Order: sequence, then C-alpha cells, then structure tokens
Amino acid sequence: MGAKFEGGQAAKAAAETAAVVLASVEAAAKNIAGAVEVTDFDRSRTLSDMFGAKVWLKRENLQFTGSFKERGALNKLLTLTDQERSKGVIAMSAGNHAQGVAYHAQRLGIPAFIVMPEPTPTVKVENTRGHGATVLLKGTQLEEAAEFAHEYGREHELTFVHPYDDPLVIAGQGTIALEMLGEVPDLDVLVIPIGGGGLISGIAIAAKAIRPEIEVIGVQARLYPSMYNVIGGEDLPMRGDTLAEGIAVKSPGKITTPIVRKFVDDIVLVSEAQLERAVSLLIGIEKTVVEGAGAAGLAAMIAEPQRFKGRKVGLVLCGGNIDTRLLASVLTRELARQGCLTQLTIDIPDRPGQLAMVSRAIAEAEANVVEVYHQRVFTDLPAKGAELHVVIETRDRAHLQRVIAGLEACGYDVSAKGAPE
Repeated sequence: MGAKFEGGQAAKAAAETAAVVLASVEAAAKNIAGAVEVTDFDRSRTLSDMFGAKVWLKRENLQFTGSFKERGALNKLLTLTDQERSKGVIAMSAGNHAQGVAYHAQRLGIPAFIVMPEPTPTVKVENTRGHGATVLLKGTQLEEAAEFAHEYGREHELTFVHPYDDPLVIAGQGTIALEMLGEVPDLDVLVIPIGGGGLISGIAIAAKAIRPEIEVIGVQARLYPSMYNVIGGEDLPMRGDTLAEGIAVKSPGKITTPIVRKFVDDIVLVSEAQLERAVSLLIGIEKTVVEGAGAAGLAAMIAEPQRFKGRKVGLVLCGGNIDTRLLASVLTRELARQGCLTQLTIDIPDRPGQLAMVSRAIAEAEANVVEVYHQRVFTDLPAKGAELHVVIETRDRAHLQRVIAGLEACGYDVSAKGAPE
C-alpha cells in the first residue's frame, strides 16, 4: 500500500519520479564538483570486528555545514534563472537542509529565507543565521513550518527549495552513492537513514543502476516510522522527542515514496537506546561526532546484527550537527548503560559515621564517588533510618558488582540504578 494521488498531482508525481535516473545523478555530480566535499569513505576495523562484517563509513558529517544536505541544495540552486536568483529562495528545515541552502545561497549571492520549527536545536538555528540567511521560527513540526514557508514564499515570490521532494535535490543526494561505489565497487548492502526519503531515493537509484544486486536498507526512528507505515501498510504511531530529529518526518514525499517502494529492499526501525549507543560508539571508536540521524545506520546494525554478519556494509554518517548539551547527556547515559556510572541507594542507620563507612567501602573497591545526598523524609524507612544516594564511577559492570558486594559485606542493603536499555 502506498500514498494515493489523484488527477494532475498523480501525473506530476509520476513524471518527477521518472525524471530521476543515473544520468541525473551523474549530471548533479558534475554540477556540484569543487563546491561540495568528496568526503572520506573509510573502513572501520573496530566496528567490522565488533559486528563480524566489513563496515565502511561515508563521513558526510565532515561537509562544511556538517551534513549531506549541501549536495541536493546546491544542485537545485544552480538551476535557478537570473530572475529567480534575484528574488531569492525559501526553505523549511529542522536544520541541516537549512544550513546547506543558506551556505550555498550566500556563496551564489542569492537571498535566502529559512523557516524552522520552534524546537529546532539552537546550534542549527545559529549556524543557519551565520550563513547569512533570514531565519523564521514557526510551528512545532516540519509540516507546520512547511505550510508557513509555502505561504510566505508565494507572498514574496520566492523559489521554494524542498528538503527532499524535488528531483534535483534527490539527484544531488544520489552523488553519495557514486562516491561510495567508486571506492568500494563490491559493497553488499547500503544502510541509509530515511526522513522524507530524499537521501535514500537518490542513493538507491544510483546504486541499483551501478550494481543491481546491491541491497539498500532504510532506517527510521521507531518514534517516527512514516515511510515504514506507507510502504508496509502499517499504522504505527508517530510521536515524542527522538534523538534523530533530522529524520522525524510525519509525511514522506510524494516523489520519494514510489522511489523507495521500487528500489529500497527493507526498512528497519530503531529505538532511542540504539540511536544513543550508535552515537556513543562512533565517538568512542571512530572519534567522530554525529547527530542521531547520522548514527541511524549503525543503530540498525545494533538492532539486527545477524542481518549484516559477513557482509560488506556501507553506512552514511549523514550529519554531525548535534547540540553539545544533548551530546553530553547521550554519552553520560551510555556510561550508565555500560555500568560505568551508577546510582546506588543504600539504607543506613541515621547516626554519625555512616557516611564515612560507606565512603571507605567504596574507596576500598577502587570506585569513585561523583555525587552523594541523604533522603530522610520521602522514604519508607523507619524514622531512625535514612536513604543514602550515591552516584559512583566504575570501570565496568564486573567492577560495579564488586563495589556492591563490598557494601553488602558491611551489612548495607544496596540497590543500583543505571540508564534504561
């Protein structure tokens, strides 16, 4: 089952879908050459060993604006007439498309207006303004921002640059596949994040034309399974705050949906915990910063490791624009999942010397105290008792268990709380 269109809309969508072919992608590659980075495509030895596969990482987070979106945006901008350039362009985006449009519009001397949802991370808003664009914060979701952008654009005669549902944008994103297969022609599978579908559409069209047997797998956050629902005829809910806000799209594209249906082999849904772990792994192992959407491909490998075992896998790290405070939270939560950061609740008698005894036991187990506080009022313990809450650092789960065993040997009742899986 898929999206249904009627009359002229159906004909237009079909024509635009058919307009994107390998030649379109190759033409886009020539158009953007020299203005967009040919990013590194490196094999990760550690991730390969971890998953029993051969894993290559396409580092689109190292584009000047921090994401792949520059490719499609520039390809679109280069087609504008002189009159369209003089009037300017408008786009709606959660951040990465905004920066791609703003940066290249500034380079080309084109006025740019960017409409962003109000919850967009501050780093993306400020970076967009830094590229000379006028930023308008409207609505809580991309759909609301898009409605305003279309109205504003019509009123001011601005050319709308869609983040994914445009043949020129799709072709620009597809240039990533040319680079990946140019370096590693025998890849078995590509794992690509899906929001509106522009990235995976362009990549799938090019990849399947070059190597028909290659498998293309899409990835969506479980909280926003829009393309998954349309392609699979499902009705899973879409709600909440996802780490992968760059692919939190409620309605996939009219042009991209039939492309995904034709060229994409499967779509995997990933949890927030899997996205968080993927972000943490890429920092810890590859020393590279990605946003939630950028880590979605690796999150899919975490979710379904057997699917990729023994295969040559290409992942696209599609963006690196993550708020630093959010990144700090993700890394801290992952330490908690690994047993390296834990909150202990210890029942103690409310009398002098107990804190010293607990501290001594923790020190003897070679753990570090990060935070400590008492709870005397909001507890079920008797009036002469207290809860002692201690956050400690340990090397791993085995070390944590030794700390707990040492406290229990001293006669304390201990419970441990880490981050949710």
